[in-house]
Amino acid sequence: MSGESRPRGRRLLTMFVLALSAAGTWAYLSYTDRPPPPPGVNDVTQADAQQESTLVDQEDLRIMQTRATLASAVSRGGPAATAARVPHISSSANGRTLVLPQRREPYRVADLERLGMEEFQKQKDGSYLLGINVFLGPGAKLVLQNATGPLVIRMRSEPGAFVSIVGFGASIRVNGSAQNPVRFTSWDPHARTADTKVADGRAYIRAVGGELRMSHAIVQDLGFWSGRTGGLALTGSDRPALTTQPAVNPVLAQRAVLMPDGTLAPGGGSDDQVEVTDGAGHAKAVYQLPEANLVTGVITDTKIDGNAYGVFITASNETQITNVHVTGSLVHGVLLHRFARNASIENTTVIGSRGDGFVLSRGTQNVTITGSTAEHNGGNGFTLNGLPLAQGPSASGESLRAFGGSSVISSVARDNARYGVEIQGGVKLAVQTSEVVGGEMGIVVSKDATKVQVSGNRLSGQRSQGISLRDQVRGAQISGNIVNGAQTAIYLRDSDATISGNTVQSASLHAISLLGAADGTKITGNTLGGAGRSALDTKRALGTVQVAQNNTHGWENTAGFWTTVKRIAKPMNLIWAGVLALVVISALRALGGDGPRIGRKIVNPYENQRPMAERPVRQLSGRG
Repeated sequence: MSGESRPRGRRLLTMFVLALSAAGTWAYLSYTDRPPPPPGVNDVTQADAQQESTLVDQEDLRIMQTRATLASAVSRGGPAATAARVPHISSSANGRTLVLPQRREPYRVADLERLGMEEFQKQKDGSYLLGINVFLGPGAKLVLQNATGPLVIRMRSEPGAFVSIVGFGASIRVNGSAQNPVRFTSWDPHARTADTKVADGRAYIRAVGGELRMSHAIVQDLGFWSGRTGGLALTGSDRPALTTQPAVNPVLAQRAVLMPDGTLAPGGGSDDQVEVTDGAGHAKAVYQLPEANLVTGVITDTKIDGNAYGVFITASNETQITNVHVTGSLVHGVLLHRFARNASIENTTVIGSRGDGFVLSRGTQNVTITGSTAEHNGGNGFTLNGLPLAQGPSASGESLRAFGGSSVISSVARDNARYGVEIQGGVKLAVQTSEVVGGEMGIVVSKDATKVQVSGNRLSGQRSQGISLRDQVRGAQISGNIVNGAQTAIYLRDSDATISGNTVQSASLHAISLLGAADGTKITGNTLGGAGRSALDTKRALGTVQVAQNNTHGWENTAGFWTTVKRIAKPMNLIWAGVLALVVISALRALGGDGPRIGRKIVNPYENQRPMAERPVRQLSGRG
């Protein structure tokens, strides 16, 4: 090869390898690049986080001290009990509290004005400024309603100080009207505006046990950091109530219950009691289990804007939320936390939360969401989490069973940043007759969910997959859905389901795609339309898959140039292609002599060698 042709060949080879490398990089990025996740719902500095967390601890301590002081005074009797049974102001390192103990008549606005004195006074504009914490003891009742005109309560909330209204085993009732709703808002008296900064704490309303009933109200800019201080919170009592009555049934059940002091005691004579005995086996006391201290509530015809959590509910029974409009929550819109059960949410809208719209977290059970809308939220529209509270032995001995029975029915998830509906684990969770528009994916089911039902829904405009089942979902029913415009309409990965009677329109990759273990999956009676690689992608599935009576006449298989490139041009394929190309080029360069080597005839390398002359054996051996 000439001196000029050798460098030219090296340059051509280098350019070829660089082109392969660039193509491999492009292919890798095309398979791994995804839109960045939405901003975190708790994007705060470490210092702010520590400050807010400390303020929550201080609030918990203040409430427990107030409750304990009231209970202790009543139990001692005498003058202390008499003083405790009338409204009074309690002071501690964590603030001043107006304590309202139980009485026959409910407390009203006039009582707050009289008892709070300068801490609850009517302003020139007709509103009231609440400058002291309000605590309702067990059995107390507070009724806030319009008397002659609008009722506006501005709750003091400024740097270094904020107030709250907390009922402990009490009844809080807010009775507004359509014309004159009762309005609550945080208020900075110096800035003369609502408090929109949460780093230094913010005013909130909370019912601990007992009940909260709110109708025709407006709640604005309340709450910070935790669910219980999140703005408008209904939380069960976190401690069983101690009674001194002996157990009704002395025969103890074979179970253990975690006591308030951290010890384990055997179960008592009924489902909500536990008996504690002395060393001789005699009954000392009976603890009522938390079942007896669940909170309940009804919130109707209410607007909530700018809270940390729009509504937070935990350890509740038969709570109802109807005709509620939640906007601009800093975390989630409506969150039902552990042990919230038998709740109903109807005709409720959540818009613009930084987190999810509606959340049913682990431990919730038999919650129905009907006719509700989640729109433009930073996470999911609806999240249903039925996972167990523990995966194995735990310090608190949590149950290993999954939760379920909850559903989203005839609701709408529109243009949420992540998914329309996400189901994680659980048993017999359902999404039915709902509409899901936009989002990365439409309805996503994962993490060992069992017997999930996704039926009669209409999905459109998802960027990736319409309905996705993955990570050991078992026994799912996917039926009667219409999926329009997703890349892959129905996707299963390591899961099994019965997929029947669905209609797929304008899918651009696959109508139905199965990947991994899918034994027992049935695909029947679906109408599949679109244009992409395949209508039924089952070649990558493992196990027995039944496919029958599906209509694919509306499907067009396409394999255009870029589709083929993306299918073939994967990083490892390109690397091996480069290796093979190097071998071929090296072989071609090895052909021929000094001239151009490509196309030269292959010759015998020994053809120019002269054969050895033949000599007699005797001569070679040296014998005469």
